[in-house]
Amino acid sequence: MGWPADVPAAAHLFVGSADGLTDTVDVAGEDGHHLARVLRLRVGETVTVADGSGQWRPYRIGAVGAVVRLDATAAPEREPVLSPGLAVAFALTKGDKPELVVQKLTELGVDRIVPVMAERSVARLDGSRAGVALERWRRIAKEAARQCRRANLPAVEPLAPLPTLAGHPGLVVAERGGTAATALGDPPGGEILVVVGPEGGLAEAEIAALGSWAQLDLGPHVLRAETAALAAATLLSARRRSASGGPSRG
Repeated sequence: MGWPADVPAAAHLFVGSADGLTDTVDVAGEDGHHLARVLRLRVGETVTVADGSGQWRPYRIGAVGAVVRLDATAAPEREPVLSPGLAVAFALTKGDKPELVVQKLTELGVDRIVPVMAERSVARLDGSRAGVALERWRRIAKEAARQCRRANLPAVEPLAPLPTLAGHPGLVVAERGGTAATALGDPPGGEILVVVGPEGGLAEAEIAALGSWAQLDLGPHVLRAETAALAAATLLSARRRSASGGPSRG
């Protein structure tokens, strides 16, 4: 197993499924335009293609035109699975900050991204606006995964009330005075779900209701909500390991 980023490639893109990683791939539409007109790639250059579920393959550009033809140069591989699984639940904030959080969590290798509504969340989204935001967040995650050359797209889940997370066996609340990331053991259930509150933090009643497995210390300072989400992901990502025993580099 290997990482797409191990290959010196000029670009990385996604196909709809593992069945798309055939010996020859024709790339049209937005992706084809991006390769041919934006990146201006030429015949002979290398690109990597992934299915979004962890499988990927290196290709060489065979022809450039209205359709870009890619010819496989090696057999498909599977990106290593890191353990434990890592999910980040972040309380909704105002403006475009959620988009930044989704982008950076994707680059940090988070497996699940869970936007939630907390008691102190100032920003509010109704059903239709939440649906539009979800599609935008998923598009941003895909673009970020393409940029950082992940083979496995993160699951970006619909906006949900914070209490729906209660009962997760590996739930961790990011809170000053908690446990250092390096001191956490392996989570029950195989996945850490770290919860980061909004500006002003989570209410004490909310923390109690979540019934967390542990609390995670992010340092002595008060962080902005988006900074706290990225700090938590960074600390927890650094302690992950390949489930096959190999290195956890990405």
